[in-house]
Amino acid sequence: MTIPYPSTQPLPTIPAVTPPSGAARPRLTFLGTGYLGATYAICFAELGYEVIGFDVDAEKIAKLAGGEVPFHEPGLDELLKRNLAAGRLRFSTDIAETAVFGDVHFICVGTPQRADGMGADLSYVEAAVTGLSQHLIRKALIVGKSTVPVGTAEWIEQLVGKHAEADLGVEVAWSPEFLQEGFAVEDVLRPNRIVVGVKTEWANGMLYASHKGVFDLAATEDREVPLVVTDFATAELVKVAANAFLATKISFINAMAEVCEVAGGDVTQLARAIGYDPRIGNRFLQAGVGFGGGCLPKDIRAFQARAQELGAGEALRFLHEVDLINLRRRSRVLQLAAELLGRRYGPAGPDLSGTRVAVLGATFKPNSDDVRDAPSLAVAAALSKAGADVRVYDPQGMGNARRERPELTYEASMNDAVRGADLVCVLTEWADFRNADPIALGELASGRRVVDGRNCLDSGLWTQAGWEYRGMGRP
Repeated sequence: MTIPYPSTQPLPTIPAVTPPSGAARPRLTFLGTGYLGATYAICFAELGYEVIGFDVDAEKIAKLAGGEVPFHEPGLDELLKRNLAAGRLRFSTDIAETAVFGDVHFICVGTPQRADGMGADLSYVEAAVTGLSQHLIRKALIVGKSTVPVGTAEWIEQLVGKHAEADLGVEVAWSPEFLQEGFAVEDVLRPNRIVVGVKTEWANGMLYASHKGVFDLAATEDREVPLVVTDFATAELVKVAANAFLATKISFINAMAEVCEVAGGDVTQLARAIGYDPRIGNRFLQAGVGFGGGCLPKDIRAFQARAQELGAGEALRFLHEVDLINLRRRSRVLQLAAELLGRRYGPAGPDLSGTRVAVLGATFKPNSDDVRDAPSLAVAAALSKAGADVRVYDPQGMGNARRERPELTYEASMNDAVRGADLVCVLTEWADFRNADPIALGELASGRRVVDGRNCLDSGLWTQAGWEYRGMGRP
């Protein structure tokens, strides 16, 4: 059932529950303090809950306990410091302490792509659930929040049954996350929906109580937060289905960019025109170098793998092409680079030796320091492999980029990266790059040539400033 809250319509009765700890509100724990778990832990403390964030990584826990967010997310640092000071939030490497403290335990560990295939690696989930279950001393609710293959919740129930004392009555539920990096604080405090997969009224009541702070905030702001109460499988499928749809939409417009490139069309105008159709909408219709990050690439591959295991592989065969289109846009940047630099693009790619290329952007998107599967960094590495002297700059992702691609050269500023460059490639749409002065940059560069890998620059301004401009899917 879908419950819009707040609403003028009568709400289905959601049972009032008393947290097993006896506290006035459920005490919450978040197992895994990476991007997902740390953000949720901090934001739910801001909503007034008592929270513990748990992780086996002592260095990460020490940073968080000291008031330092170990990744870049706008607004999160201030919330962390405020809630540590208020005493509502703490961090621990002690699984027994975490188990005893919490009423509701959210599993937020990573589910990376397996090294031996496309499926998801659930070893971190298994370790977290097993370790927690062995130390529980009273009834509790274990809630999956990580993105997992459908069927994982049932498997977790089996793990809990094996490792927790049977007479405790520990239950399992599922509640997927929908965080957008760069907007995660708003996504937790003011979500566009909450989805819960439950089997019992008690689990439903506990999850409602765990999110009451979200609903109360919405009521004060006269907003509606739809609450979708469903089964395990549907709750698990919601996140991967959403990511598959978004990935498909991005690859669709990039496929149209390929057509525009050979037909002489302009994909930015095409996207604008079809985006006015309310059935389509204009979000995720920005053609460019493709999607990356820690979610979309691995999730669509794991979704395909799980569908194949279930005998429904044909239904998701199109996601293979979505993935191929996405990866193909990276090689398109090399083609444009070779064209602008007057180099031949052969079967093995271009020979760019003797050229200097500035790459502006290393993260997969702006307002983040996440370089996981970042198209920008992959293109920078490919340009370097082709023989170019590549200079990389990113406003937030330099540390992570250095660890991911130590063979590249990194500069301290945009100006330093552009100075002496024969070609500039804008591959992440940071505001600093979008708003850069093409005249000033032209005075620093050796050659006024630019590849706009995100179609984020004003092509007219750059052309007027004397730059040879190439966009993705643009004439």
